[in-house]
Amino acid sequence: QVQLVESGGGLVQAGGSLRLSCAASGRTFSTYIMAWFRQAPGKERDFVAAISSRGSVTSYPDSVKGRFTISRDNAKNTVYLQMNSLKPEDTAIYSCAARDRLPLSKFTTEYDFWGQGTQVTVSS
Repeated sequence: QVQLVESGGGLVQAGGSLRLSCAASGRTFSTYIMAWFRQAPGKERDFVAAISSRGSVTSYPDSVKGRFTISRDNAKNTVYLQMNSLKPEDTAIYSCAARDRLPLSKFTTEYDFWGQGTQVTVSS
């Protein structure tokens, strides 16, 4: 079992930056694949980024590639999402998720543990 708690969301103007954090409980954090997803009002939850257990492999959809960066600090049991050049369409609730097996995945159904989410609002 792992518990996930996100933080760092807020209101930012278009073109600005935010860094989200996801703190995990448990001693096996370093064995989990971690990911970020987001869900805008009235829409399905979308994949944002994923990172391998040691941080050597990452994956992004085209919508955020080059603007968002996922990273992790296994000593701190934390995964981060650095978001730059934010756009109004990035507005959503951002949630982190954990998966204890390969490969990296962009599908919500393949993640076992979820945080409660943090709101990101980008104004135009």
